[in-house]
Amino acid sequence: MGEMKPTIEWANGKVVMIDQRRLPLEEAYVECGTVEEVARAIETMVIRGAPAIGIAAAMGVALGVLNLKPSADLTIEYSKIAKRLERTRPTARNLFWALERMDRVFRMSRPLPLADLKKRLVEEALTIEREDERICRRIGANGAALVKDGDTVLTHCNAGGLATAGYGTAVGVIRAAWEGGKKISVLVDETRPFLQGARLTAWEMEKIGVPYRVVTDNMAGWLMQRGEVSLAVVGADRIVRNGDTANKIGTYTVAVLCRENAIPFYVAAPLSTFDFSLADGSGIPIEERPAAEVREVNGRLIVPPAAAVRNPAFDVTPVRYITAFITEEGIVRPPFDKTGTHHLFREK
Repeated sequence: MGEMKPTIEWANGKVVMIDQRRLPLEEAYVECGTVEEVARAIETMVIRGAPAIGIAAAMGVALGVLNLKPSADLTIEYSKIAKRLERTRPTARNLFWALERMDRVFRMSRPLPLADLKKRLVEEALTIEREDERICRRIGANGAALVKDGDTVLTHCNAGGLATAGYGTAVGVIRAAWEGGKKISVLVDETRPFLQGARLTAWEMEKIGVPYRVVTDNMAGWLMQRGEVSLAVVGADRIVRNGDTANKIGTYTVAVLCRENAIPFYVAAPLSTFDFSLADGSGIPIEERPAAEVREVNGRLIVPPAAAVRNPAFDVTPVRYITAFITEEGIVRPPFDKTGTHHLFREK
């Protein structure tokens, strides 16, 4: 069993993150010294996963302000920093949640001397990072109760330590069940086209020591039909007021297959992923990523050179296919209250 190193950390005034594009064959790290480097790391998938993107955005804000000269117009420069990070990836709610939180600290601390303002922003970014791991552990503990001894858990994409500050959301549920002594196994969807399951979740299962098998995305239905899947647990990038959920492309397919085969389908996510400003999933912005991610594998063309492709990075699962949400506050079961107040959703 190997040691899990931090996905992202603040070190000597720089942001250091594991390069997830190079896993599982190479554990390399990217050091970001400017807000532009952080933004590019988010855009190019050096770092990914909604909570981890939020942490990166918070650290990017702190880094950007840290690098400002005393003569800079703080209000104008801060706006440029925030807008650059906002443009990186549109779907994950956690990115915007983190930027909103950093903006509140900036506005409250604006009257302070520049050195104190910079310190406050760095402290807030580090607080967001520390809180995330604690939240993930609570999600894991809450979700572990839904996993029985002997279960086989299907998961899609990567919602583990690599997608968070540590421990993970969906993988956190798996970890907590395993650490609690339950003899479980995991089926890891490869998750085309970026292969976050085959490359990243499988790597994490190796580190944690949980028995697993990688399967192609189109095997899931057949395995369910044969009775080889006990439950599915996935993460989320944005959950709106009625419970519709955006997650990695292919999640909707897994949810529909689970319904057809009477298998529980759970979404594990922190409350920072919930977006109560949107009534339903039709308003969620879906990122379209570069065609090369579909056209190539490890830089090698796998389609005819002139082939046109589509590459939406996410899909939206209607709430009717979701058995429950696993949050740090407990298990949330549909239907949702129309007020969009998460405290009303707690299972009593």
